Amino acid sequence: MEVVHTGRCVCGAVRFTATGDPLRVTICHCTWCQRRTGTAFGTEVVFEIGQVALTGDSVGTYRHHSDESGRWLDVAFCRVCGGNLGFTLEAAPGLRTLPAGAFDDPAWVDAESIQIRHVFVRSRRSWSDLSPLVEQYERHFRTS
Repeated sequence: MEVVHTGRCVCGAVRFTATGDPLRVTICHCTWCQRRTGTAFGTEVVFEIGQVALTGDSVGTYRHHSDESGRWLDVAFCRVCGGNLGFTLEAAPGLRTLPAGAFDDPAWVDAESIQIRHVFVRSRRSWSDLSPLVEQYERHFRTS
Protein backbone atom coordinates (compact mmCIF):
# COMPACT_ATOMS: atom_id res chain seq x y z
CA MET A 1 0.00 0.00 0.00
CA GLU A 2 1.40 3.35 -1.06
CA VAL A 3 1.82 6.05 1.55
CA VAL A 4 -0.36 9.17 1.19
CA HIS A 5 0.40 12.54 2.77
CA THR A 6 -2.23 15.27 2.93
CA GLY A 7 -2.11 18.97 3.69
CA ARG A 8 -3.76 22.31 3.13
CA CYS A 9 -3.42 26.05 3.04
CA VAL A 10 -4.01 28.07 6.20
CA CYS A 11 -7.79 28.48 5.70
CA GLY A 12 -8.45 25.05 4.22
CA ALA A 13 -9.90 26.30 0.91
CA VAL A 14 -7.19 24.35 -0.93
CA ARG A 15 -6.06 20.85 0.01
CA PHE A 16 -3.33 18.69 -1.44
CA THR A 17 -2.48 15.02 -1.55
CA ALA A 18 0.98 13.58 -2.21
CA THR A 19 1.14 9.88 -2.99
CA GLY A 20 4.36 7.95 -2.41
CA ASP A 21 7.70 9.01 -1.07
CA PRO A 22 9.25 12.37 -1.96
CA LEU A 23 12.51 12.65 -3.87
CA ARG A 24 14.05 14.94 -1.25
CA VAL A 25 13.55 18.03 0.88
CA THR A 26 15.19 21.24 -0.27
CA ILE A 27 15.84 24.01 2.23
CA CYS A 28 16.60 27.13 0.22
CA HIS A 29 18.41 30.11 1.73
CA CYS A 30 18.27 32.34 -1.38
CA THR A 31 17.13 35.89 -0.79
CA TRP A 32 14.01 35.34 -2.93
CA CYS A 33 12.87 32.43 -0.71
CA GLN A 34 13.58 34.56 2.34
CA ARG A 35 11.26 37.24 0.98
CA ARG A 36 8.72 34.68 -0.32
CA THR A 37 8.38 33.00 3.07
CA GLY A 38 9.05 36.02 5.27
CA THR A 39 11.71 34.10 7.19
CA ALA A 40 15.26 32.73 6.83
CA PHE A 41 14.58 30.00 4.24
CA GLY A 42 11.97 28.03 2.34
CA THR A 43 11.50 24.34 3.14
CA GLU A 44 9.99 22.45 0.24
CA VAL A 45 9.28 18.72 -0.12
CA VAL A 46 10.04 17.67 -3.70
CA PHE A 47 7.81 15.18 -5.55
CA GLU A 48 7.32 14.07 -9.12
CA ILE A 49 4.46 16.16 -10.49
CA GLY A 50 2.18 13.12 -10.96
CA GLN A 51 2.39 12.34 -7.24
CA VAL A 52 0.65 15.59 -6.25
CA ALA A 53 -2.97 16.66 -6.55
CA LEU A 54 -4.38 20.04 -5.45
CA THR A 55 -8.12 20.36 -4.83
CA GLY A 56 -10.22 23.46 -4.35
CA ASP A 57 -11.11 26.35 -6.61
CA SER A 58 -9.00 28.99 -4.88
CA VAL A 59 -5.56 28.11 -6.28
CA GLY A 60 -3.70 31.10 -7.65
CA THR A 61 -0.29 31.20 -9.33
CA TYR A 62 2.45 33.76 -9.62
CA ARG A 63 5.27 33.41 -12.16
CA HIS A 64 8.59 34.68 -10.87
CA HIS A 65 11.69 35.00 -13.06
CA SER A 66 14.94 34.43 -11.20
CA ASP A 67 17.32 37.39 -11.13
CA GLU A 68 20.22 34.96 -11.25
CA SER A 69 19.24 32.37 -13.88
CA GLY A 70 16.37 34.11 -15.70
CA ARG A 71 14.31 30.91 -15.41
CA TRP A 72 10.75 30.92 -14.13
CA LEU A 73 9.16 29.46 -11.01
CA ASP A 74 5.38 29.10 -10.87
CA VAL A 75 4.40 29.64 -7.25
CA ALA A 76 1.00 28.30 -6.14
CA PHE A 77 -0.94 29.97 -3.34
CA CYS A 78 -4.45 30.11 -1.91
CA ARG A 79 -6.38 33.11 -3.21
CA VAL A 80 -8.36 33.27 0.02
CA CYS A 81 -5.63 33.21 2.71
CA GLY A 82 -2.45 33.61 0.66
CA GLY A 83 -1.04 30.34 2.01
CA ASN A 84 1.97 28.82 0.23
CA LEU A 85 1.17 25.73 -1.87
CA GLY A 86 4.61 25.08 -3.36
CA PHE A 87 5.88 25.59 -6.87
CA THR A 88 7.12 24.16 -10.15
CA LEU A 89 10.38 25.18 -11.80
CA GLU A 90 11.42 25.61 -15.41
CA ALA A 91 14.81 24.15 -14.46
CA ALA A 92 13.23 20.93 -13.14
CA PRO A 93 10.41 19.85 -15.45
CA GLY A 94 8.26 17.10 -14.01
CA LEU A 95 8.86 18.08 -10.38
CA ARG A 96 6.59 19.89 -7.93
CA THR A 97 7.24 21.08 -4.41
CA LEU A 98 4.94 21.28 -1.42
CA PRO A 99 5.78 23.37 1.66
CA ALA A 100 6.90 21.14 4.54
CA GLY A 101 4.89 23.06 7.12
CA ALA A 102 1.58 22.72 5.25
CA PHE A 103 1.23 18.95 5.69
CA ASP A 104 -1.47 17.82 8.10
CA ASP A 105 1.16 15.70 9.87
CA PRO A 106 4.59 17.19 9.09
CA ALA A 107 6.34 14.83 11.53
CA TRP A 108 7.03 12.31 8.75
CA VAL A 109 9.56 14.71 7.18
CA ASP A 110 12.87 13.78 8.84
CA ALA A 111 16.53 13.57 7.90
CA GLU A 112 16.80 9.89 8.72
CA SER A 113 14.39 8.77 6.01
CA ILE A 114 14.52 11.57 3.42
CA GLN A 115 17.49 13.24 1.73
CA ILE A 116 17.68 16.88 2.81
CA ARG A 117 19.68 19.52 0.97
CA HIS A 118 20.43 23.10 1.97
CA VAL A 119 20.93 25.27 -1.12
CA PHE A 120 22.11 28.85 -1.58
CA VAL A 121 23.81 28.76 1.81
CA ARG A 122 25.97 31.66 0.60
CA SER A 123 23.04 33.95 1.43
CA ARG A 124 21.86 32.25 4.61
CA ARG A 125 21.18 34.37 7.68
CA SER A 126 24.07 34.26 10.15
CA TRP A 127 21.74 33.15 12.95
CA SER A 128 20.44 30.20 10.89
CA ASP A 129 22.55 27.26 12.06
CA LEU A 130 23.04 24.35 9.67
CA SER A 131 23.22 20.72 10.66
CA PRO A 132 26.38 18.93 9.56
CA LEU A 133 24.16 15.89 8.88
CA VAL A 134 22.63 17.30 5.67
CA GLU A 135 24.08 18.25 2.28
CA GLN A 136 25.00 21.92 1.80
CA TYR A 137 25.57 23.86 -1.41
CA GLU A 138 26.78 27.44 -1.87
CA ARG A 139 24.37 27.85 -4.80
CA HIS A 140 22.16 25.02 -6.03
CA PHE A 141 23.26 21.39 -6.20
CA ARG A 142 22.71 21.52 -10.00
CA THR A 143 25.07 24.52 -10.39
CA SER A 144 27.63 24.23 -7.59
